[in-house]
Amino acid sequence: MERRTADPRPGWQRTVEEQGVIYPLTRHPDGVLRPYWDESAYYAFGLDEVEALEETVAELHAMCLAAADRIVTTNRFADLGLTDPRVVRAVTDSWHRRAELPSLYGRFDLRYDGTGPARLLEYNADTPTSLVEAASAQWFWMADRFPGADQWNSLHERLVAAWREQARLLPSGTPLYFAHSSADELGEDLMTVAYLKETAEQAGLDTDWISMEEIGWDTLSGRFVDNALRFIRACFKLYPWEWLTTDAFAPHVLDTLDNGGGTGTTMWIEPAWKMLLSNKALLAILWELYPGHPNLLPAYLDGPGELSRTTGYVSKPLLGREGAGVVVHEPGHAPVVREEPCCYQELAPLPDFDGNHVVLGAWVVGEEPAGLGIRESAGLITDDYARFLPHVIL
Repeated sequence: MERRTADPRPGWQRTVEEQGVIYPLTRHPDGVLRPYWDESAYYAFGLDEVEALEETVAELHAMCLAAADRIVTTNRFADLGLTDPRVVRAVTDSWHRRAELPSLYGRFDLRYDGTGPARLLEYNADTPTSLVEAASAQWFWMADRFPGADQWNSLHERLVAAWREQARLLPSGTPLYFAHSSADELGEDLMTVAYLKETAEQAGLDTDWISMEEIGWDTLSGRFVDNALRFIRACFKLYPWEWLTTDAFAPHVLDTLDNGGGTGTTMWIEPAWKMLLSNKALLAILWELYPGHPNLLPAYLDGPGELSRTTGYVSKPLLGREGAGVVVHEPGHAPVVREEPCCYQELAPLPDFDGNHVVLGAWVVGEEPAGLGIRESAGLITDDYARFLPHVIL
């Protein structure tokens, strides 16, 4: 694994915008626009590295499913902050019926520097983004810059295949809706949903789309409807389950939830059991199940323990994205237990490549490893100001 500099392609901004990355620049706190899509450098991997990372991701995914099963079978929902009995029942039923429910994709965030085992930082299996740049823009970049080379990137093909395989699980005779929040100002959620909708159409599915805010509730039929008052029987939502189950319409979501087997009127994708994998408490439960595993970092729910005096630790809110609420605690200080529920994970500073701190985003589609996206940040926390860099296998 090497970081190499490169000259950006002439007109690169227009190029990636046409490929769906309509947010190629980020406005930083000083008011300056800087590239989010950054092709002034790239990462080069050996084929053996990528094959090893694929095996690691497959193993981590299987371990996460085992941890989810442990949560359900031992009633550990309170550790995830899931205390509403109706939500717990929905997640439990979804888990037991998961073979009947479409489940599309997820993204592992990994610490890896090319010299040791990859370590799991977190798993976003509910609403992962940076998909368009990983699946599309970096593939076309490689075709321009390294024709004939390869990339860990079968995302598009696997997404189309996943929709085709899971079409049998969807309600028949009705479109699959794709929804995102209109509060998305950058367009990242919009383009992620648009891209996923395109892959579903390539798989032969009938699709439509709507914003979450436009979804209506028909009091006469007791069902969710679109702007034309057509029933919404299946919807892919780029909208976290923790919002869906606490919004004003949450009781209707739970009352009409289709968890397979004809039990409700609206099927939401990702399914409710994905709440088990996108919660940071998963990291601590994984460490309980697989203590000392080379691809895990020690993690706890009741406090940092010995991590405060040895390696240091990172406190992470159980729910949160883009580094929100994450705090780095250097070693040698008194342990701090935060008021909000957190996971306390061993501090493993992100690898530093020429002053850039890198995290690997390894994708899973269905049950299979599917590709790689790379983000860099100036500090140890990968936040809203991180940059996306392409990669190539040489």
